[in-house]
Amino acid sequence: MRRTDFDFELPDDLIAQHPLPQRSASRLLTLSGDALGDRRIGELPSLLREGDLLVFNDTRVIKARLFGLKASGGRVEVLVERLEGARRARVQLRSSHSPKAGSALRFGDDGERVTASVMGREGEFFVLEFDRDLDGVLERHGHLPLPPYIEHAADVIDDERYQTVWAKVPGAVAAPTAGLHFDVALLDAIAARGIETATLTLHVGAGTFVPVRVDDLSEHVMHEERYTIPRSLIDAIEATRARDGRVVAVGTTSLRALESASDDAGQLHEGEAGTRLFITPGYRFKVVDLLLTNFHLPQSTLLMLVSAFAGVDRIRAAYRHAIERRYRFFSYGDAMLIQPVIQPGQTLIP
Repeated sequence: MRRTDFDFELPDDLIAQHPLPQRSASRLLTLSGDALGDRRIGELPSLLREGDLLVFNDTRVIKARLFGLKASGGRVEVLVERLEGARRARVQLRSSHSPKAGSALRFGDDGERVTASVMGREGEFFVLEFDRDLDGVLERHGHLPLPPYIEHAADVIDDERYQTVWAKVPGAVAAPTAGLHFDVALLDAIAARGIETATLTLHVGAGTFVPVRVDDLSEHVMHEERYTIPRSLIDAIEATRARDGRVVAVGTTSLRALESASDDAGQLHEGEAGTRLFITPGYRFKVVDLLLTNFHLPQSTLLMLVSAFAGVDRIRAAYRHAIERRYRFFSYGDAMLIQPVIQPGQTLIP
């Protein structure tokens, strides 16, 4: 398939710029068989079954955006793509002229002046070496990196709401946004229904917002993202299978980590690794039975992923429906609960 097969027209006013006052107030579009259902996130417990397993991504978004100066005095904006050690990072960099290898960048103020050396360039990313540990630098001088389609600078509301309530392991530069819909009350209702939960970690990189630039999808190369699969998650999935429950990935990040960590027989392997898995129509899913996800950008790898999971024509119909019914799109937008491609007439969601 071609990149242009995944295009659609979206009115600008459907791009959610701010979160709703309540996390679990979002709308939920269900896609089961060929049937579409207009629901609310608060109905999710009734759409799942006792014995199902929800898999969450517990990554925490770091304050990955820095503003500083080059030695010439020119302004520079840095977005950390991935930490590569205590003091080294792979970054996206914006300035009037790209800095050369060996040059220095300055961040902070007279109270704490931080210096980073430009070590080199790898494709569209720069590698920077800081003169102190990055954890402290980002916490004191960094800003939350909201997605490029959100038009306001991050504020105190975003500092809270662009994190999931279970965010624990720092390292992401973008939120696993399907998880933003969950609050404590919804999690309690899920537990009361006998639905289990488990976590993995995948640190979402800024590459998630980089568009596919080649029309032939076989030529696209994904940016690597690091993930960790704990033994407790593997045990939980095995127990779920034993009781005929379903594995429900909360977000495309959870799905990609699970599929990346599984072999051809669907057996998961614990530990930490990197993934460049690019899921397009024709991919055979081995672990995930249902997917909860937000609405994705046109021509994006994530739209290609959900099209692989549910079928291209079904996703096209669902997105047309969502636009007609004025669902909110992207990170602060509404959600979908999707069943995979199955036999005609078979449904998995009530």
